[in-house]
This record gives sequence, structure tokens and C-alpha cells, in this order.
Amino acid sequence: MTDTSPSRRRARDLGIAPGQAPTGPFNAITDVPGVLVGHVTLIDGERTRTGATAIRPHGGNLYQDKVPAGLAVMNGYGKLAGATQVMELGEIETPIILTNTLGVGRAVEGVNRWTLALPGNERVTSVNAVVGETNDGRINDIRAGLPTSEQVIAAIEAAAAGPVAEGCVGAGTGTVAFGYKGGIGTSSRVVGDYCLGVLVQSNYGGTLRIDGRTWRGEAAEPDGSIMIVLATNAPLSDRNLRRLAERCFGGLARTGAALSNGSGDYALAFSTAPEVRRSPERRRGLVSISELPNDKVSPLFEAAIEATEEAILNSLFMATTMTGFDVARQRVVSVPALPLDRF
Repeated sequence: MTDTSPSRRRARDLGIAPGQAPTGPFNAITDVPGVLVGHVTLIDGERTRTGATAIRPHGGNLYQDKVPAGLAVMNGYGKLAGATQVMELGEIETPIILTNTLGVGRAVEGVNRWTLALPGNERVTSVNAVVGETNDGRINDIRAGLPTSEQVIAAIEAAAAGPVAEGCVGAGTGTVAFGYKGGIGTSSRVVGDYCLGVLVQSNYGGTLRIDGRTWRGEAAEPDGSIMIVLATNAPLSDRNLRRLAERCFGGLARTGAALSNGSGDYALAFSTAPEVRRSPERRRGLVSISELPNDKVSPLFEAAIEATEEAILNSLFMATTMTGFDVARQRVVSVPALPLDRF
């Protein structure tokens, strides 16, 4: 790996702050109370540039204390394990894992093993692991069988509150966006009494747009994918969480995404609000649930657009130039970081 870029800084540090709503203290998905993020980053020799990122909606037993969730798909050229059960039941019962395309199966195995081992899950016989991906084969030997299930478990166990590492880390270690080095990025917005945070794994194509200017890297290709994960402590139903997830694509479009035939564009939103959790006692019979009505969700919609755009920009601004092995072309390639000196 080589890094010829200047010291990396987040978009907001350089005066690029999409939207109007204020951010949380870390400007990260972990500004939403209870949300934890962990990475495992794998860089070795000239061929390994990959990893896993784990998002835990809360630090407890998610299988027993599920959270409502909604899924939106812009273009479905991707592999999102667990998607149909999220769509059917509107809930998440495991940590959310992001990794590379060929690592989805190993990640599912890791999530299953970790979940089944939790105290209280001794009689569990079915787990809906939620695992998303993008293809990092441009600079990673994606056929090498990494990350392993054990490394995915390590990402879950590393999940913590506070600042989130961005750029060439975790599931973003080997990704490419707009012909520049992509990666993990995050951002948050505060809307009244509630917080909303977004984390992205950027690996897609198009013509990058920042503050009205366009940029296109030499390694740009139209195809690629993005995983967008949104968390909020606003008490929303799974139906309105799906609507909130759909608004993330407004932020994706603002960055100049091509939304091509070969792109996998997914957004998954969940709420951590205690009043809408699917806890054991609430699954035994009729319950009363307090949730925001439709007329109150528009400010959150706008915040989702803003936070998604900024999270994507942060994934690019914090990524460094990286050299790796392109398996399809059978050669070593270098993907440059977005040149921050121009800002």
C-alpha cells in the first residue's frame, strides 16, 4: 500500500457541509444512543485489501430484543443476506455486517455462531443474519477466502461507541468510488429531540459532484455498489423506516451516482427507540406502541438525504491512495485518493 495524499480530513473540516440540520457530537452513526460500530481491516502483501464492518443497533441480545427496520433497494445487483425476512417482518435480530461480495457466506456463519453463543439463546434454531456487500476485487484478491468467520466475529466484538474510523478500514478497505479510493464514511443529523446517523460502504461509479463541481478519477467505471445503513432513535414503525431508507438515495444521487445496471444500491434503516422495540414481553400479545405519525417524519427524510451525502463524501475524503491486486485483470493497480488540496 502507498499513500501519496496529504493529511486526510473530513468534508466538514474543509467547509463542505451538506444541508441545514446540525450534526451530533461525533458526526457519526454512533451519535444515535446505543449504536456500536466495529471494524476488522485486512491488509497483507500486495493482494489482500479487505475487511468487515459490524453495526450493532444496541449492545444487548438483538435476537431477544429486536429492533424495527425497513429496507429500500434502488438497483438490486447485489447480495444482501437476510433481506426477505427484514422486508416480511420489519425487524432486525442480529448485528449488521458489511464485507466483500464473496465473503457474505462466511459472514453469515460468523453472525450465526456469535448469536447462538449468547446467553439466553440456548434454544434458538433459526437466525436471520443481515449481511451486505460490495465487490472490492478491483484491488483485493477477493477469491482468497477473507475475511474468515472468525474475523467477522472479531469485528462484532470490536464494536464500540464514539468516533468511527473512516476511509480504508473494515469493509471499505478495498473499495473504489468514482475512480478514487472509496471506503467507510459516516455522518449524523439532529432533528428536534431525535438523532439520525448514516454509515456507508462506498464502491460505485458515476461523476462525483461536490459543491456543484464535478470530478472523475482515471479509474472511474459506471458499475459498482453502495451499502447504506441508517440508525435513528426516533420511534418509527418499520413502514416509515422503509420510507426513511428510500430517502437515502436522494443523498446518493446528489453525489453524482450513475445508478447503473451493474450497481447494487441498498439502504437499511432501523430505530433504537425503546418504545418500538420487539422485546420478548411485547411479542406475547397485544401491545400499545407510541410512534411518530406520518406528518412528523418529513424533517427526518431531509436529514437522511443530508447525512447520506456527507457520509459518502467522508468515505472519499478520509480514504488514502492504495495499491492492490486486480484479480480480473491479473495485475497490480493503484487507486488514487481524492486530492484534498483542491479544496
